[in-house]
Amino acid sequence: MTQASTPVTTPPERSAFQTWLRLLWADKLAFFATLFLLFVLACAIFGPILMEDIATKQNLRGRNAAPFDLSQGFMLILGGDQLGRPLLARLIVAAQNTVAVAAGAVVMAMLIGSALGLIAGYSRGRMAELIPRLADVIMSFPSLLLAVIVLYMLDPSVGNIILVLAITRIPIYLRTTRAEVLEVRERMFVQAATVMGAPTPRIIFRHILPMILPTLLTIATLDFSFVMLAESSLSFLGIGIQPPEITWGLMVAQGRPYLTSAWWLSFWPGLAIILTTLSLNLLSNWMRVALDPQQRWRLEIGGRKNG
Repeated sequence: MTQASTPVTTPPERSAFQTWLRLLWADKLAFFATLFLLFVLACAIFGPILMEDIATKQNLRGRNAAPFDLSQGFMLILGGDQLGRPLLARLIVAAQNTVAVAAGAVVMAMLIGSALGLIAGYSRGRMAELIPRLADVIMSFPSLLLAVIVLYMLDPSVGNIILVLAITRIPIYLRTTRAEVLEVRERMFVQAATVMGAPTPRIIFRHILPMILPTLLTIATLDFSFVMLAESSLSFLGIGIQPPEITWGLMVAQGRPYLTSAWWLSFWPGLAIILTTLSLNLLSNWMRVALDPQQRWRLEIGGRKNG
């Protein structure tokens, strides 16, 4: 008599989304930071559609209304500004310009800087010497001072602010990409592709770029917070986005004359900037570990314990 063998059941394979979600859940701070950033992104997308009229409607009876007073309606729960406009609605609407400027500057700087870095790192000719000098010229000027000088001469519109902030951040991506390419191009798989006669664009975009992309994404996440702080600083100095447009930095600047009598005018937008910047830093730290195969095991062990 032979005993019937029980079939071995293998656990179902997780999808890529489930795997990344499990890794994110392993780092609780990064998980809640991601939730907050998704909330900010939702406010940036849908906020102006839903609350633009409420954010611009004046109510002099609610001028500098104190927070947490529901006698004048729920929208004034965070207080009112100097014209009685609800701060809650204005915070939600201002998220669009704040996120748009930061995202536009980071994406533009990453695309231009990474492209120049790929050329400078893989090329062995004159371009490998000229392109790094371009980064040296840009970095010779303090980024905020350069933005102040340019915006003082140009119209401080959203497009000009994105362009100026992108130019100041290009050297970060250029130097990082060049340094990564100089190391990756000497590896065996790149040398093998070269010997087999693979064209240069295929080697760069198929073999080199996927290796350095995680580093660039981590830097972009961290750089997003820096650009947002730079935009807030320009708006605070009065050379950023001008009314009737609004950003969190501009709201802080508009509340500066009332710091002693109505502190909440600058406190809430300042808190939004701090929380968004902190969340981006936490997410960047998680991405640095999750995208590194040599360190990802820490998150995988934490995910198994939590699961």
